[in-house]
Amino acid sequence: MRPEGSTSYQDYQELYSSCRLCPRNCNISRRGGVCVPKKGFCGETDQLRVGYIGPHFGEEPPITGTNGSGTVFLSGCSLKCSFCQNHQISHHGLGTSIGPVELFNKIQDMIGTHHVHNINFVTPDHFFPHIFYIVSLLRKLGLDIPIVFNTSGYQSVEMLKHAEEHSDIYLPDYKYSDSSMAARLSKCPDYPAVALDAISEMLRQKGFLDACLSDLDIAKKGVLVRHLILPGQVENSINALTSLFLEFGAQLPISLMSQYHPVLPHADECLNRSVSKEEFDQVLSHANDLGFEHLFVQFPETGSDDLQETSPFLPDFRLEKPFRQ
Repeated sequence: MRPEGSTSYQDYQELYSSCRLCPRNCNISRRGGVCVPKKGFCGETDQLRVGYIGPHFGEEPPITGTNGSGTVFLSGCSLKCSFCQNHQISHHGLGTSIGPVELFNKIQDMIGTHHVHNINFVTPDHFFPHIFYIVSLLRKLGLDIPIVFNTSGYQSVEMLKHAEEHSDIYLPDYKYSDSSMAARLSKCPDYPAVALDAISEMLRQKGFLDACLSDLDIAKKGVLVRHLILPGQVENSINALTSLFLEFGAQLPISLMSQYHPVLPHADECLNRSVSKEEFDQVLSHANDLGFEHLFVQFPETGSDDLQETSPFLPDFRLEKPFRQ
């Protein structure tokens, strides 16, 4: 179904022409029609594709709650980190084509069946035109649960301004403080500066995650920044946390993650193993020394570094239920 009076799907499609949805600024036409659409750096045309739709229980407590976060994992990615934990959908094209109204209906079904606490679009920026339209349909229905944009941190400030009315919560990463590392692992030496600007815009719009500043069990609005600790890269993590503290202060909600698991053989030998306890402890100690007041901590699990072994946080999007949590 489509609520009457909602913004036309076509109103959003022009954003795929001369695409500048992300800081890569490919400036190519991903849009179908008279011309054959091209794929951007993200690996996608204007055909919406998803890897998974369903409740997810691996987010931070104010996002997951008891019923789960209603995730929509989108295929493709504008960042494409070489170590991506979701490589099946971000790099290798796994996913199913779906129309916006069909996805809208599936989201409604997920809300009604699972009573999820929010709708969580994972890496939505290269499909913002579709997502904006789908959110507009949900708003017309009087949706009373938050919309989450779960992002890489490598976002266009201009596009985030368009996103403001469509999002309630931002969950950006801040992956790199080291430009050369960002260039090597994600082909974007400008990541540190671009991501800080993006996070600043997100905070201007929504402020700090409200559940961290009150007694709310489930977040309704705000920003929480995530940082994934990479093996052998303690200095990057320490400097990343320092940058966040200096830019945004002690009240910035931070999620410190240790879930890295090698998924494919990597040229950097350190990335062929998990984060050690010693590395994790160094980074956590620095976060505490800085004085972050709202710190979510994912402690490392002991286990094999074998590429064939699986982590409970490592999804397999070939399965009906990709996550083991």
